[in-house]
Amino acid sequence: MIIANIIALCVLILGSFNWLLVGVFSWNLLTWIFGTGVFVRILYALVGLAGIWMLIQLCVRRQRLFSKDDTMQNK
Repeated sequence: MIIANIIALCVLILGSFNWLLVGVFSWNLLTWIFGTGVFVRILYALVGLAGIWMLIQLCVRRQRLFSKDDTMQNK
């Protein structure tokens, strides 16, 4: 589960960096590298799925996402 969270976080960081470039400079890094087409749409879908995954993890676990202990700790 920790590996999936780390991968999802990396995908979200790269996706948010791309949207920063789109918002500030009107320049899309993905279309510059890969052109337009189905592959770019798949990459955008992966960023969206990573965001949904992280949202579910935040709602379900309600604790640190990268801890090895799955039990709830009351402090």
